[in-house]
Amino acid sequence: MGGYVSGEQPQGDGWVKLNTNENPYPPSPQVVDAIKKAAGGRLNVYPDALATEFRNVAAELFGVDPDWILPANGSDENLTIIIRSFCDPNDTIAYPYPSYVLYESLAAIQSCPVRRIKLNDSFQWNAADSKAISSSARIVFAPNPNSPTGNCWTADQLLQLLPDAGVLVVDEAYGDFANSPHRGELLKDDRFDRRVIVTRTLSKSYSLAGIRFGFSVADPEITAGMHKVRDSYNCDAIAAAAATAALQDQDWMLRNREKIILTRKRLLAELPHFGFTVSPSEANFVWTVHESGRHRHIQEQLKRNRILVRFMHFPDAGVDNETLDGLRITVGTDLEIEKLFDALERVVATVS
Repeated sequence: MGGYVSGEQPQGDGWVKLNTNENPYPPSPQVVDAIKKAAGGRLNVYPDALATEFRNVAAELFGVDPDWILPANGSDENLTIIIRSFCDPNDTIAYPYPSYVLYESLAAIQSCPVRRIKLNDSFQWNAADSKAISSSARIVFAPNPNSPTGNCWTADQLLQLLPDAGVLVVDEAYGDFANSPHRGELLKDDRFDRRVIVTRTLSKSYSLAGIRFGFSVADPEITAGMHKVRDSYNCDAIAAAAATAALQDQDWMLRNREKIILTRKRLLAELPHFGFTVSPSEANFVWTVHESGRHRHIQEQLKRNRILVRFMHFPDAGVDNETLDGLRITVGTDLEIEKLFDALERVVATVS
């Protein structure tokens, strides 16, 4: 199998990191206080296995009872738990393509075949084709907003992906950056027959990529089954304390969200001046294709300027099975974006 390749993480100073969709702003000061308090506590004993305090806070935020919430060591662990819960070897997993290719790696570990629901140039699927694929799947994963394309799908569109005898997993890693931020609306939509699982991460909108904490929200019967296959103490005490404090300070997160959205508008407006075609985005990144087609070269030249963006290559993409190459650029601070623009002035001159 091919393992998932993470974005580059240089350890030195002086880099402009626009390659892994981290939040450029620090977490709430309440998070720092919570970490200090937890670190001075009883680290010699196991943490609360159910992360009860976090579940209570997350449940209130989503308007559900705590037994709908399953905390995990990053939302990637939620995805692993879901596959282990619902799939035996040879059960089919489906997902829109191009999107988060980790789904394929996790499926391979479980010996599950994967079927791709091909997206067209507008990053939409054909309803009839998607139904033919998703209807027989045990799990359909749907990132919303999608990565790397940044677009959102409506509830009516997502309903087209609901399997006949399985679950639809709506991966909302970037849900807080959507034009209408998500708060578990699909969970309350009777058309989905309570077979929707929403996954969330604290890495993006809450500025906690270094902590590793995520959670899923699903019907209590589904969540109870997933508890059976998770690790017994899957969330450590410090991470749980940090995540709880982050959710409690919504004002801090929302202020950072607004700054990111304003800078996102700048990126969308300015990148075409450098020869890029930019897709509309509802995430904290933008997907862009350069008129030269030399995306790897641009990425490498930016790196020489200590600016990291993500070059992405999707073979057999789209309904015509073409290859899709492009750059995914994280929304940084205004200063970081200025440095990107300054470097692009020089870099694009080498490809024209």
